[in-house]
Amino acid sequence: MSLSRFINTLSGRFLILTVIFVMAAEIMIFMPSVARFREDFLLSRLERAQIASLALLANDSLDMDLEDELLENAGVYNVVLRRNEIRQLVLSSPIPDQIHATYDLREATGFELIRDAMVTLFDPEERVIRVIGDPVKQAGLLIEVTLPTAPLRVAMLDYGFRILLLSAVISFITAFFLFLAVRALLVRPIKRVVGAMTSYTQAPEDARRIIEPSAKVPELREAEIALQAMETELTASLRQKERLAQLGGAVAKVSHDLRNILTTAQLFTDRLEMSDDPAVTRSAPKLVNSIQRAVNLCETTLAFGKAEEPAPTLTGVRLAELVSEVIEGERLSIGDFDLSFSEDIPATMVVRADPEQMHRVLSNLVRNARQAIMATGKPGEISVAGREDEDEWVISVTDTGPGLPPKAREYLFQPFQGGTRKGGFGLGLAISAELSKGHGGRLVLERSDEQGTAFAIHLPKGFSHQGAGEASTKESDPQAAI
Repeated sequence: MSLSRFINTLSGRFLILTVIFVMAAEIMIFMPSVARFREDFLLSRLERAQIASLALLANDSLDMDLEDELLENAGVYNVVLRRNEIRQLVLSSPIPDQIHATYDLREATGFELIRDAMVTLFDPEERVIRVIGDPVKQAGLLIEVTLPTAPLRVAMLDYGFRILLLSAVISFITAFFLFLAVRALLVRPIKRVVGAMTSYTQAPEDARRIIEPSAKVPELREAEIALQAMETELTASLRQKERLAQLGGAVAKVSHDLRNILTTAQLFTDRLEMSDDPAVTRSAPKLVNSIQRAVNLCETTLAFGKAEEPAPTLTGVRLAELVSEVIEGERLSIGDFDLSFSEDIPATMVVRADPEQMHRVLSNLVRNARQAIMATGKPGEISVAGREDEDEWVISVTDTGPGLPPKAREYLFQPFQGGTRKGGFGLGLAISAELSKGHGGRLVLERSDEQGTAFAIHLPKGFSHQGAGEASTKESDPQAAI
């Protein structure tokens, strides 16, 4: 791996950031350390100067050569002692330059010591400074010396270089161990998650490729659990779609053959209309319509196997007649069961819809209501009502059944998941919702509780670009199409 590529990795960036932050921390430590070193250096000069001055005070007959040697050993130019309120120049030698600054170490604060140390460290000019301090062993009131800054600065630079070198070594060692720790605790688990995702994308239908959470870090484990849930749901969805595709192929084949059978049956039912039996004459049109509707459903199923539900052919439909036909068909299925139907549709109410598709929507809703009530074994009622305003037609289907089960409410309008009864597949509501949407409208659940269930079909009066706008008719007035 190249250096630039390594730097762009999580491990490389963490390593660099660790070195930077550790070095920054060391620099914060460096400044007070250098300031303390400078203070110790100056205090040592004061101590040496005090020792030299005491030697001179003990023997006044020291010659000039010995005095110069004492000053050289002390590293100062002059020594001034204040004893018994008397300021006395004990040792002296020529000063090469004027005194640049005076530093009193007796009451210096930490900030002042750091500031003075930085000034000395970054000032390359050789200066002469005065330093004032307390004598050791209380040998006087104060001691004052003058000394050059060059030896002090050289010693500070040497000390600072050693501190920085040590800091760099500590930084790189710390960063290296942190790098290993992060690689073991974060990078490897993340790479494992990425590897699991890559493996899963190669065959998402294979449940063996779903990640198994194993991270010790809580945040990573939460991410793995979320990823596992997502992959599990996706795999189940893919399997369901595959089964739906297989089922669609099978249904298309069955619908093809069933259409041929129903076409033949339709030819025979046409002759029933010529019968002299009054009961047959009354039932024949309904039977013909039922068979024709079954043929259309088979053709629609074949079309659905190729694409989606066909666009509705909108025309004016008298809603009362359509609802009566749906309810009359459901009455044949209840036998002696105590179930009543009610209609509240204005006789003049005409909606713009595809009659076959709207018949399927209403049949699915009424059939679901009938099956739900009959499953309870208790009497019930199903009512279909219609109303309209300036913007839309609303058709409501209400029953007194037990209400939708929780799973049906959770997966409402989802095929094979939102079944309203035991053994149901949830196709009726899914088909009804899709057909309503194809009209530019919508199917909504208004309520569902122990008092019953109410669905409402909302059909817009104006054309929409998504659904009804795709209809083959161009009639703007539903009355004109009757």
